[in-house]
Amino acid sequence: MSNAAIVDKRPSALRGASMPKWSPWAIAAGSVAVAIGISLVAGFDSKIQWGLLSGLIFLIATYGIAARVEGRRQAKDRIATGLVWVAFLVALIPLLSLVWTTVSRGVKVLDIYFLTHSMGIVADAQPGGGVYHAIIGSLEQVGLATIIAAPIGILTAVYLVEYGGRGRLARAVTFFVDVMTGVPSIVAGLFILSLMLIFEMEPFGFAGSLALAILMMPVVVRSTEEMLKLVPNELREASLALGVPKWRTILKVVLPTSIGGITTGVMLAIARIAGETAPVLLLVFGNRFINNNPFEGAQQSLPLYIYQQYSQSAGENTAYDRAWAASLTLIAFVMILNLVARGIARWKAPKSGR
Repeated sequence: MSNAAIVDKRPSALRGASMPKWSPWAIAAGSVAVAIGISLVAGFDSKIQWGLLSGLIFLIATYGIAARVEGRRQAKDRIATGLVWVAFLVALIPLLSLVWTTVSRGVKVLDIYFLTHSMGIVADAQPGGGVYHAIIGSLEQVGLATIIAAPIGILTAVYLVEYGGRGRLARAVTFFVDVMTGVPSIVAGLFILSLMLIFEMEPFGFAGSLALAILMMPVVVRSTEEMLKLVPNELREASLALGVPKWRTILKVVLPTSIGGITTGVMLAIARIAGETAPVLLLVFGNRFINNNPFEGAQQSLPLYIYQQYSQSAGENTAYDRAWAASLTLIAFVMILNLVARGIARWKAPKSGR
């Protein structure tokens, strides 16, 4: 056996003592127990206070134990890791609470009948009725908004990245995109409503789609712009060096390379507008019956259905339950969109060659 192998097997003098892998879990369990004890003695009734006190004790105990066993330098690293985990749990708990509340209250009336029937002649105080007309309205309105906003947003991003450069027009477009990103949804609804009043038009589904498209466009532009910037310039230069025109390089090289990220951005933009209520309330107006034509007559949507049922549920459990069931349906719709976006992104992700 060589001398190098013998040296490698010797314990390193530079390696100090280290805490076992299970120590963070033990410290967390002890912190929770101590926090509960302090809360009971101090009279804290809120579980939120218990959680915050547990996190604070966990950070203090982690630093103290790590500093004693591993040294202050390693203790600082562990305290930073602990802060990340505490922040993650603080962000995760409200999300889990929201999902649990929606599921527990929404499953009371959520069934096949609820998904395949409209309110029709069912009064809000009566049991029965469903959300089918709202699902149809949301799908049509969001679908039309996507057909309008996605091509415009993608082409705008292509111009900004591939053609605009640092020109005045590109800077102006970027500025207005940033402004549109912060425009409240009610302002987009009022803009379309003012046009409807000028032309003396009645509420209809496509008007809501126009407002949703305004809200969706800046999200598509920003996400597509970032995806196009990630495409290596070497791919563009190689295509141009072969004599391929720039428009064809964009169409055959740049867009296919970033199609996964672009699709993900569009899906996330759809999820962003799927829960908008204010523009739909102003422009679509709501309808208790099924209306499959978004270009004529008032139409329903899931966010508007939730708002109307909840606002009319004073003392009526039936309308209250329908509002929560529709909320669960909307969450499921957005969740499916996010899963589809992740699947497409993974499917279209560039494969590293061997």
